[in-house]
Amino acid sequence: MRSKTVLNIIGKLLMMIGISMIFPLIWAFYYREKELIVFIISIIATFLSGFALSEIKSQGEGLRPIESLGVVSLGWAAFSAFGALPFFLSGTLRYLDAYFETMSGFTTTGATVIQNIDILPKSIIFWRAMTQWMGGMGIIVLAVAILPALSIGGMQLFNAESPGPKIDKLKPQVRDTAKILYGVYLIFTAAEIILLIIGGMGFFDASCYTFSTLATGGFSTKNLSVAYYNNPFIEGVITLFMYLSGANFMLHYAALRGKLDYFKNKEFLFYSTIIASSIIIMAVDLRYSVYNNIIDAIRYSSFQVVSIITTTGFVSSNYDVYPAFSRMILLILMFIGGCACSTGGGIKNIRILVLLKYFYREIYQFIHPNAILAIKVGEETISDDVIKGIMGFFVGYISIFVIATVLVTSYGIDLITSISSVATTLGNVGPGMGLVGPMYTFSFLPNFVKIVLTFCMWIGRLEIFSVMVLFMPDFWKE
Repeated sequence: MRSKTVLNIIGKLLMMIGISMIFPLIWAFYYREKELIVFIISIIATFLSGFALSEIKSQGEGLRPIESLGVVSLGWAAFSAFGALPFFLSGTLRYLDAYFETMSGFTTTGATVIQNIDILPKSIIFWRAMTQWMGGMGIIVLAVAILPALSIGGMQLFNAESPGPKIDKLKPQVRDTAKILYGVYLIFTAAEIILLIIGGMGFFDASCYTFSTLATGGFSTKNLSVAYYNNPFIEGVITLFMYLSGANFMLHYAALRGKLDYFKNKEFLFYSTIIASSIIIMAVDLRYSVYNNIIDAIRYSSFQVVSIITTTGFVSSNYDVYPAFSRMILLILMFIGGCACSTGGGIKNIRILVLLKYFYREIYQFIHPNAILAIKVGEETISDDVIKGIMGFFVGYISIFVIATVLVTSYGIDLITSISSVATTLGNVGPGMGLVGPMYTFSFLPNFVKIVLTFCMWIGRLEIFSVMVLFMPDFWKE
């Protein structure tokens, strides 16, 4: 890896992070908060550090794939290190907790160590929500769209950061593809803000909830999350946009151009079928155990199912008091996650679909050993290389889940809390179950456990391989 090239690009990206802090600075000025000076210091520190790195002389022949992995994995760690400054300098959190909170924001996880959100300054709340909006579609995808210097080697950066097995270009220039995806993202952002304002939210809260919804992040402006409003219209709007954000954004782009390919796309159909069946099953379970009528059962099950499978993590009711069967459904959905090229986390529906087809093929070949059966998703035949990559990802994902769970339980944390805390951070979901359930925070956890879960958020958002290469000695050779 040519380290100078990597540091040079990370420097440019840090300058962009510093500039983005101007937006919460504006809110601090508007509300006359003392955090105004905090954001000024954070902007200067982040921008100047980025500028210093960007001045490092590097070879100008673009990025190799290995450098792209270095930029993405090390870059996200650096973004969180500097993005934590407002939380730390304002006295809101200790630095380790501030890093946990910021990594949770940028990775759109939504796990929090803040015990009382209601008393936070507006500027801190806005920065918290903004980290999720930036991380949703991808900080580096945004940079590729707006920074000409990253157009060379941009596709490697694009694929290294974007969720899912593979990202196809919508346009010959990757920069144009990035602009299109962020264009759709901005259109959805504006639409949801308007609808939430119509539903009774103020502009500030509507903006923050929209940032978290579109990013499938889950950070709220209230301790009770969406349950604070107890408003079916607001819940409906957020559910709709969580569902759209968990789907492939390339399908949305096609739809905006008048080409409705949603129900021709096998992954989208699989995703929608899982959601619909989970809502029905949970609604029946909740009707006879928690709620007195089927309308409430459908209302709360639909919101919570969509929130969890898209890895958003918003809460409209305390699902930790649901029956064991409903909680098991939600735990399974934490692993599945959204679609490829969505803002959702988890294993991804396309991988689950391919793995199921692979499983079926293996059973079929027991009966017909001489049969040659291709694995197809729609009209596309999945190559053996792609299948191997999916199998490798799945093995890596489950291995990290098991190892991290063992580490968490070694600190005396009960099994339900340990399993769900790792599942929810690795899948970038947010709240878990037990002591990290929707009515609690992660603040009580020992520092080592917070470090483990921060690592899970980082490696989960960047889909295992981009981070794991850092632990290979050959990666660091020039």
